[in-house]
Amino acid sequence: MLKTISPLTSPELLKVLAEMGHGDEIVFSDAHFPAHSIGPQVIRADGLAVSDLLRAIIPLFELDSYAPPLIMMAAVEGDTLDPDVEVRYRKALSAQQPCPDIMRIERFAFYERAKNAFAIVITGECAKYGNILLKKGVTPL
Repeated sequence: MLKTISPLTSPELLKVLAEMGHGDEIVFSDAHFPAHSIGPQVIRADGLAVSDLLRAIIPLFELDSYAPPLIMMAAVEGDTLDPDVEVRYRKALSAQQPCPDIMRIERFAFYERAKNAFAIVITGECAKYGNILLKKGVTPL
């Protein structure tokens, strides 16, 4: 156990966050996301909500300030988004500073982006379209 680090943040997740460089991306996915078939390293965080993990890691993680740092999957045509999902994520991410805009991209474009991510964290999130990608920035001095 470490002081000031949330117990929701596993040693494996801490290691991945520390190994990431600026511009690297990490996906926090819902429980239905096809992470193991996409390719990058996968971390299991079963039973945890994405918003709780975002709240836990954001004090440790600098978001990119030169490119859109937050990306979510857009709804498939004819489907709807639950606006509460983005509200929960924004609230969790704004614990340290105002939350940047969240960009939405098409489902298969999101999958392609996830293939090149540094890691995917599979959570217990059950919300439809509950996936979010974070781009790491440069830690200020």
